[in-house]
Amino acid sequence: MATGLDSNRTKIAKRVIEVFDYFGTTNKSATVMDIVRRYGRPQSSTSELLASLVEMGLLYKDPMTRSYLPTPRLATLGGAAQPEFIRDGRLYTYMDRLAQSTRQTVALFGMVGTHTQVFRVSNGADDGAVALEQGDSEVLYASAAGLLLLSTLGQEQTKKTLWRLNSEAAQDQKFVHAEYCERAATYRQQGHAVGQAGFVSGAQATTALVPVSAGERPLALGVIYPEGSTIGTEALLETLRYGVSQFSPNAMRDLSNDFAPFARAV
Repeated sequence: MATGLDSNRTKIAKRVIEVFDYFGTTNKSATVMDIVRRYGRPQSSTSELLASLVEMGLLYKDPMTRSYLPTPRLATLGGAAQPEFIRDGRLYTYMDRLAQSTRQTVALFGMVGTHTQVFRVSNGADDGAVALEQGDSEVLYASAAGLLLLSTLGQEQTKKTLWRLNSEAAQDQKFVHAEYCERAATYRQQGHAVGQAGFVSGAQATTALVPVSAGERPLALGVIYPEGSTIGTEALLETLRYGVSQFSPNAMRDLSNDFAPFARAV
C-alpha cells in the first residue's frame, strides 16, 4: 500500500513533468499563472516548484516579466539514450515542416506499457485542426497508432496482449478479439495504419512506423485530421512513408523532396 509520502512524491513528479510538457509544444515562456490555469494547480506550490527548477538550472527566470523559460540543460535531458534522428533534431524538424505543409496536427507516438502515448505534437494551422496534448495517453487498442505499435511485438504477443486488454476493458469498451488481431496483422505487414485517431473523438489518423535500430523502442509518426476532411489520404500516406524512410539507419539524409507527393496532390 502506498504511503502518504509516496503519494506526495508522485504528485510532485507529475507536476514537474507537466511543466516540461508545457514547454514541449509551442510555449517558449510561462508565468506561474500560466501553469496554474493550464493544469489547475495551487499558485503557492507552483511558484515553489518553478523556483526549484530555476535553482537546478532547468529554467531561466526573467526578473522583468516574471516569466520562466527553459535552459539548454532541459533540452538535453535524456538525449543520449534517444535515436540519432531525435538527438540531432531531424525528426522534430520534419514534424514541424509536415504540419506546416499539411496544415494538420502531426504527432509522434510511442508504446508505454499497454498504452500509446503522445511524445510530441506539431500543431496544424487549419481552422478546426485536431488538438492533441503532449503526454496524452490511451490504451493501445483505442487508436490506429496504438495497434500499429502493438503489431511490432509480433503476432503471438499481439494476440496475447489484445486478449488481456479485452478481458480488462469495461463492458462498453469490449471489442472483437479476432477482428483486432487481423487489423494488427495487416498493419504489421504494411508498416502503416489509417484509421481512428483515438485520444479525441471525431478524428482520423494516417500513421507510419519510424525506422529504428535493433533494440530501440518502436515509434510511430501520424498526421491527425478531422473525420470527413478533404485531405488526400493516399498522397498523405505516400508523403509520410517517404519522409519516415529518411530516418532509416541506412538511408541517405536528404529531406529536400519530403513533401513532393503531397504537393502534387493539392
